[in-house]
Amino acid sequence: MAAWLVVGLGNPGPTYASHRHNAGFMVVDELARRAGTGFSAPRGMRADVAETRLTPLGMGRVGAEAQRVVLVKPRTFMNDSGAAVRKACGYYGVEPSEVVVVHDELDLDFERLRLKLGGGDNGHNGLKSIRSALGTGDFYRVRFGIGRPPGRQAPSDFVLTNFPAAAREQLALEIDRSADAIEALIGQGLEAAQNRFNS
Repeated sequence: MAAWLVVGLGNPGPTYASHRHNAGFMVVDELARRAGTGFSAPRGMRADVAETRLTPLGMGRVGAEAQRVVLVKPRTFMNDSGAAVRKACGYYGVEPSEVVVVHDELDLDFERLRLKLGGGDNGHNGLKSIRSALGTGDFYRVRFGIGRPPGRQAPSDFVLTNFPAAAREQLALEIDRSADAIEALIGQGLEAAQNRFNS
């Protein structure tokens, strides 16, 4: 059975867990929660993975229409995400056209979400690493808006800061909406998902 690979981008370890740069991890964690499954670290994989199924009724269900979904959180740091994604693609026999990458996006304001196929890496080192490792940029992206840093703060510093406490409730809603968008992308196709979720 062919699989979809849903990759959340972030940095491993508790120090980074609440950072804006870890929005991808947060969304993939929500998908695993919905599926009622946990992550494991197969030997040599360089990632934490969780296998599940997606049906029109949601994650973790079974049925004739079920699609296999592998959730991936690279154990490498962001700049080397591609090594983990390439390994996972090889292990599960997944082509780039069945890869969905969820990542933080500086060029979208917080509370904005965009789904697309292909495109540049826009300075995002995780995307750049994946494009290099797969030899193509033709994979799906779920762009989770985090906005630009205030004042003169460097973007590289800004992404390594926590979402503000005042935004915690809205952050939970955005994580939930992003997980919904991924389910729609896999279940209904890109155009239908874009029509519902692109903002």
